[in-house]
Amino acid sequence: MTNAARGETATTFKALLKGYRVRADLTQEELAERSGVSVRAISDMERGIAKSPQRRTIESLAAPLSLTDEELTSLQKVAKQGRTQPIAAPAPATAGIYESPLIGSLPPDVDDLTGRERDLDAVRTLAAGLSGGRRRSGRVAVLSGPPGTGKTTLAVRAAHDLAADFPDGRLFLKLRGMSSEPNDPADVLHLILRSLGVDAVHIPADPEDRVSLCRSLLRDRATLIVLDDAADEAQVRPLLVGGPRCLTLISSRQMLVGLEGASRLNLDVFGADDAVALLSTIIGPGRITRERPAAIELVELCGRLPLALRIAGNRLASRPTWPLARLVDQLRDRSRRLTTLTAGDLDVRSVFELSYKQLTPTAAMVFRRLAVVPAADFSVGAAMALIEASEEDDAAIFLEELADASLLQTSEENGRYQFHDLLRVFATERLTREETPEAVQAAENRLAGWLVRTATAAGRYFQPTDGVSPPPVATSSFGDHSSAGRWLEVELKNWLAAAKSAAARGEHRPVLDLAESMHWYSEIGGTASTWYDLFGLAVNSAIAIGSKRDEAVQRNFLAWVQATLCDQADEAAEMALRAWDAAVEAGDRREQGWARVYLSSAQLRDSDFSTPSELFDEAVRLFEEADYPPGLHVARAMRATFWYRSGRFDAAAVEFDVCVRYFKKGHDGSRTPVDDTTYAYLLLRSAQNLAALDSADLALAQCETALELFRRHGAAMGLGRALQATGRFLRRQGDHPNARRRLTEAMELFERIGLAQAQIDTLCDRAALSEEVGDQAAARDDRERALSLCDRLGRSEGTKLREKLTEHLNAS
Repeated sequence: MTNAARGETATTFKALLKGYRVRADLTQEELAERSGVSVRAISDMERGIAKSPQRRTIESLAAPLSLTDEELTSLQKVAKQGRTQPIAAPAPATAGIYESPLIGSLPPDVDDLTGRERDLDAVRTLAAGLSGGRRRSGRVAVLSGPPGTGKTTLAVRAAHDLAADFPDGRLFLKLRGMSSEPNDPADVLHLILRSLGVDAVHIPADPEDRVSLCRSLLRDRATLIVLDDAADEAQVRPLLVGGPRCLTLISSRQMLVGLEGASRLNLDVFGADDAVALLSTIIGPGRITRERPAAIELVELCGRLPLALRIAGNRLASRPTWPLARLVDQLRDRSRRLTTLTAGDLDVRSVFELSYKQLTPTAAMVFRRLAVVPAADFSVGAAMALIEASEEDDAAIFLEELADASLLQTSEENGRYQFHDLLRVFATERLTREETPEAVQAAENRLAGWLVRTATAAGRYFQPTDGVSPPPVATSSFGDHSSAGRWLEVELKNWLAAAKSAAARGEHRPVLDLAESMHWYSEIGGTASTWYDLFGLAVNSAIAIGSKRDEAVQRNFLAWVQATLCDQADEAAEMALRAWDAAVEAGDRREQGWARVYLSSAQLRDSDFSTPSELFDEAVRLFEEADYPPGLHVARAMRATFWYRSGRFDAAAVEFDVCVRYFKKGHDGSRTPVDDTTYAYLLLRSAQNLAALDSADLALAQCETALELFRRHGAAMGLGRALQATGRFLRRQGDHPNARRRLTEAMELFERIGLAQAQIDTLCDRAALSEEVGDQAAARDDRERALSLCDRLGRSEGTKLREKLTEHLNAS
């Protein structure tokens, strides 16, 4: 032993440990790397902050420090001497200490608690509040959360940290709430009284008398009480015996919503940074630095659940030569993920099973069947479909049971629920083990059917009031278009997946009905990929059932998506021509008219394509023959746009005026969101022509009206177009600050919904504005960003824009 580890200072643990490390010629980081003990923990031990580490921590240090058996024994002995055992509560000298597996010494603290600083601060605030004023009873805090979030660990850390605040002792009571036989409150009260020095023969038999005696003894004492693993409110209520200077911490997987006056700390999984930090404290920062991408994926595969992270960290710490990528590869296999998350007696699956076994049979069935929901969250309606419940309230009861048991979490969206990632994996396991494949398939089909039917009903709230489209049918799910639109938004991933499932099963008519109901809504919500997938699916369904009329309808829808949302002018033109062929074969004049509208729309977007004026006239004629006024006025608006681009501004103004008046008045005095957004789009087209006629103020006013309508109905694409248009007009008027704000907001919207061409145009607008105010650097940044987006356009358009932007950048 070196001199640093000799003499009087050698009797302290910190001096011994540092001496052994210096002798081994190791830095703290190197010792952490080789032992699996965190750098912070080693630093705390050498500074005397952690005076009594756990036996397993010391044993982990033995090999890298090359300790002899005698040195290891000596180090463990010194650590044990530094361990101060908290007394359960002051007791008479003659009473001794009553030992029990349910009550006794506070468990040892962990060295590497991470990510719970805010929760610890909340507990400290509660403890600090006990000293102010005179309370009639102590404070109570419920620490709840999903299995494996570290509720007990947090309670133990708080009890250790608050030792000075509770000089009369700390009680740690194991309630065994998740076991098949939770401890009886009367038995726990008996043990509390024995720890407080009451002789067994003097303990009352009646539970109420025991409560009264506990309260009497604790009335003037400053005691911290931990009730660990509580089963329910009935078990806990008799144990709330703390006096005004007492703090009771209750850890439970149940929410214990029936407890009155309790503060609540709902523990969740870690944030990404805290999850990586915990892993780093266990395996050492060096391994994290070397494989950071793998570390980030690893914590996500663990669902950022503290228990899972600790298990993964322990496995890696025990295998210092393993790359993190090796464990990541194992965890990617969902069917074996929970098996992989096992280390010794730590096991994620068994922790989940304890909660699962407490459920009522129907709640357990809901839990496992919810694993088939495609998206991350779900509603009561999904649970109804999965278990064939006749009433919404029936399913809601079981979802609340699961939420109270912390097996589900309430979503940010009101009335919706979600799984923790690993709990979904566990639910999938239980479903496979406990139900037949036929029962699982039937549940999936019921869910998909309900989603498709409900989405179809919701989409019909967004039909125009044209006197032709069927009006929406009022349902118990939706009172108006706002609730229908919100449902479509939050359930998007679920109903789109359900449509794909229905098509795969050959249920083509429901898919076609859904797609047709969604056409007008697609201008308000969803994304380019949403509608490309849905209408493409519907085209295949139409072909599968041999319906040329349906094929024409869906190809027209898809042509609109390709031209308007995907910036694929060539592909859209080809799709519109195929829609025309199908519509001609079906003898459907209206769809022939739409095919001409979408063909002309695609060609107008291609600057190299010369659109014949006869195409617009033909579309107008076809809609007249079909006696379909909405399509007729859309075709006339397209013709007006063509005239505007051809420089025939006066003729375009007359045509736009006719169309604006038609869409402004609506049909039969009623209006839907689609009526407003169609009118708003027309105002934007008309505004361009008005500006060309030097009516800038009127043009801006029309854009502002369109902007307000798009905002009112949450139409993201239209809102972006209106913001872009008003930004351009404000720039021309010299209002550069407001122009920049409008263009920037438009850019953010186009990014969100994935409109590449619109992003490029807006970036170029903003670059031109920057040049006008002398900010060349900002202009260059925007043009370089626009250049990077060109690959997302169709081949010809992308090539032309890339050449133009490159030429401009080279010139600057």
